[in-house]
Amino acid sequence: MSSVLDPLGSRYAYWLGLPPEDTSDTSDELPEEVRAMPVILRIERAEPPGRTPLLEAAAAAALAVCLDERAEPEGEWAEPMHAWLDNRIRKVARRARGAHWAAVQDLPGVTVEVDGAEARALVPGLVTETPKEVSRLQISGSELPPDEPGPIPDGVPLLLLNPQIPMTVGKGAAQVGHATMILAALLAEEQLAGWAARGYRTAVRTPSVARWKELHPGDDPEGGWRRDRVIAVRDAGFTEVDPGTITVLAQFPPTYWTPEQAAS
Repeated sequence: MSSVLDPLGSRYAYWLGLPPEDTSDTSDELPEEVRAMPVILRIERAEPPGRTPLLEAAAAAALAVCLDERAEPEGEWAEPMHAWLDNRIRKVARRARGAHWAAVQDLPGVTVEVDGAEARALVPGLVTETPKEVSRLQISGSELPPDEPGPIPDGVPLLLLNPQIPMTVGKGAAQVGHATMILAALLAEEQLAGWAARGYRTAVRTPSVARWKELHPGDDPEGGWRRDRVIAVRDAGFTEVDPGTITVLAQFPPTYWTPEQAAS
């Protein structure tokens, strides 16, 4: 496993077991110490991206920042990454275009492109110290129409959005980013290396309600991972959804790649 994501992996089952009202309890937090990862979505007015590839780009970018060599111990991103992962895992998605998109490329982070859609995840930091290049970007207005993605590629993790809970693109981007991080925290080193060699690609889809219920791990998150390689993302309920809502189910493929297979 990645040592960077160890705190997340160790809290996974505990977080899913909390009563819904406890997921949004911030009584132990000081406002000036709240940290978040900004996820910037490129949404140009003239040529907006497809909804699905943009979510897939955001999912990969969020994980790529966490597992970048600069986030490893002694790396230049190690301290802010550790401080963020040791507390609540917040992400804030914002939209950018034109010069504003170009400006955030100079901030520490990773940009991922999927089928023409681009997202950039930045190194987490204190919300009170959000760079002006980011704070001036809008959080709302990041909606895109539903699209019809093609067949699911072989051998990539599947990220399933809750079919019963509407989410904006911004909300969805944060949730699929949580999903890739949890998956990575539970993988063996060889599996993680194979996924990294494929750029942490995923397939984001919305399943039928029946399929969602079939894969849902319920009150046995450890069993869901052991049996079906499925993890659940549970939201604290600060925006758009109720506290304790499962927003995404993520399933690692039954077969996985070694770095050599991924490169072929």
